[in-house]
Amino acid sequence: MRIMRLGEIGSEQPAVLTPSADGADRYFSLLPLTADVNWAFLAAGGLDKVRAALEAGELPVLEGAAELRVGSPVARPGSVVGIGMNYAAHAAESGAEPPTIPVVFLKPSNTVTGPFDPAPLPPRSTQYDWEVELGIVIGREASYLGSTEEAAACIAGYVTANDFSEREYQLPGAAGQWTKGKSLPGSTPLGPWLVPAAETDGGNLRLRSWVNGEPRQDSTSAELIFDAPTLVHHCSQYMRLEPGDVILTGTPQGVALSGRFPYLQPGDVVEVEVEGLGRQRQELYRTRAATAV
Repeated sequence: MRIMRLGEIGSEQPAVLTPSADGADRYFSLLPLTADVNWAFLAAGGLDKVRAALEAGELPVLEGAAELRVGSPVARPGSVVGIGMNYAAHAAESGAEPPTIPVVFLKPSNTVTGPFDPAPLPPRSTQYDWEVELGIVIGREASYLGSTEEAAACIAGYVTANDFSEREYQLPGAAGQWTKGKSLPGSTPLGPWLVPAAETDGGNLRLRSWVNGEPRQDSTSAELIFDAPTLVHHCSQYMRLEPGDVILTGTPQGVALSGRFPYLQPGDVVEVEVEGLGRQRQELYRTRAATAV
């Protein structure tokens, strides 16, 4: 099953998509179970309740769902945790050695947007980059976990993510400024859907990206230096992860930072896909700078 949120920004409604081999996908409303796909829904075992309701035939069909805007499958996470350089080849193209412990940073939750929403380029940005990533959605509180087994049990599911990054803002000088380069509006498209962890192998999914139809990245999550349970366990030692939080597990090689491709410009179209988790599409546009009054 594929958990979604459909509708205009601020008015999304929860839904579940049940794919069919013959292409006759069906959408069902989750309003009988929850007002939204949020921390409370996940903390209360919402995914299990959806599965049970589907099997019992208790959910109403959501007519016209395929025509609705697709929002992030998780309503504004409390925390969005980024992991840097988690693929050896990407670390190399970034001019760095593969890390021996996870590189962790935070992104504001207001960067989260829908998977097909237009993507804003900052007014003066010249080095805007794409990053296809496997996203982990937390399903239960995780704090000072004792093992990766405990960590795996805290994973509700997985989503496709694009971690847009402004490299000129991110990497100036010796210290770097990751927060500046990772906090821009609309820079964290999630979705189109959330797939429960029990229904996919997060450790072996293909990740790909394209710019204007040309291939850029092509790897698998099997190449992660630190896999999903390891990341949840590690992060839990330094922060409390809560239901609905999202961890972006890092991007493989093939970004503009490598020097092999140009950075993004207005009008460019970026597509990213994680196997089984859906494909995104964003068209870039230039944001206007505020004018003095």
